Amino acid sequence: MNYSRFMTTVSAARKASPIRLLTELMQKSPPSLISLAGGAPNPNVFPFKKATVDIGYGTPIEIGEDLMKRALQYSASAGIPELLSWLKDFQRTLHDPPTANYSPEQGQMEVCVTTGSQEGLCKVFEMLINPGDNILLDAPTYSGTLAALRPLGCNIINIPSDQHGIIPKALKEILSAWSPEDVKNCSNHPPKFLYTIPNGCNPTGNSLTAERKKEIYQLARQYDFLIIEDDPYYFLQFEKPWAPTFLSMDVDGRVIRTDSFSKILSSGLRIGFLTGPKPLIDRVVLHIQVSTMHTSTFTQIMISQLLQQWGQNGFLEHIDRVVDFYRIQRDAMLTAADKWLKDLAEWYPPAAGMFLWIKVKGISDTQQLIMEKALKKEVLLVPGGAFNIDSSEPSSYVRASFSLSSPAQMDLAFKRLADLIKESL
Repeated sequence: MNYSRFMTTVSAARKASPIRLLTELMQKSPPSLISLAGGAPNPNVFPFKKATVDIGYGTPIEIGEDLMKRALQYSASAGIPELLSWLKDFQRTLHDPPTANYSPEQGQMEVCVTTGSQEGLCKVFEMLINPGDNILLDAPTYSGTLAALRPLGCNIINIPSDQHGIIPKALKEILSAWSPEDVKNCSNHPPKFLYTIPNGCNPTGNSLTAERKKEIYQLARQYDFLIIEDDPYYFLQFEKPWAPTFLSMDVDGRVIRTDSFSKILSSGLRIGFLTGPKPLIDRVVLHIQVSTMHTSTFTQIMISQLLQQWGQNGFLEHIDRVVDFYRIQRDAMLTAADKWLKDLAEWYPPAAGMFLWIKVKGISDTQQLIMEKALKKEVLLVPGGAFNIDSSEPSSYVRASFSLSSPAQMDLAFKRLADLIKESL
């Protein structure tokens, strides 16, 4: 693939930082090397000396004095070597991407660590989007994505979706506005990429089926656009087998995938990772070099120690426990919804994620209902307009999260919401 055509002028102009390269070179050198090159501070003056972290379903993680010195120091921009190695092996095992054995020029699978998947997404957008570019996504979608996209001056084209995600027929109809010549010659701004949250979409809870993914990937090949597979809820799928990913279908090297540990290990540690074609992931790393420099070495070491202790099987056993918890939470919310909202609203049971997307009957816009009236009833949800491309566009939906509240709290919250809806009709 010709990756250069997707990159912005700014991204194409990025060069490797000589100091960052020296840092990575030093970390690979033997202990006998005497380096006067680095600008790293001396870790002996840092006040933190060692740490022990107790682990559920595992032995404590011991960060002794030597490892602590490393944990508190600068590290490689793409991620610490042992974590990168574990993640690459895991992606190969889990997704078996066709690109794993390609050459770098062909779009060989590469991985880099990011400070949460949100950092990865923002850097991918800034790598790809010039003002005036056309991009595709299925709204309602994650408000953080929309906030990142709007200032970049792109034209966001909304693809219709239902409870099974993007509707391929609708996507094909929208793409028919561009001829094969437009695509071949990059004329009339053919779409650069399709962005989607394929599992447990925030806010809708929609999940793309395997068949739809295959159809969408073929359209991506036909119209030569990239697919950004933003999948923070991949590990929160309630039924097995898990749906195959776009990454697992990627014979061309046109998929950039974001994964996150936020929902399953810790949201505060801020660890995510990007997987995609090496020429594009390398560009993201160049951006990291001159912005955050790298994700916290300490948090990377903590996560890496845990994953190496557990191994892939232990990690997947942890995922099963997490999914069991959220399945019970989801079912409790569905029970409360059936009890209080049956005649007042509509919803689909989510197949993944943390959210129930509720359409309130008889109310064209929930903004005032939630932002002004709901607090007085001591219940809070997110009005659906927050997830529209144009946030001022009316929405009859609200988003309810089942991650934190107890079943009793969900029951009381939906009773209060039902009273509020009845008063507003």
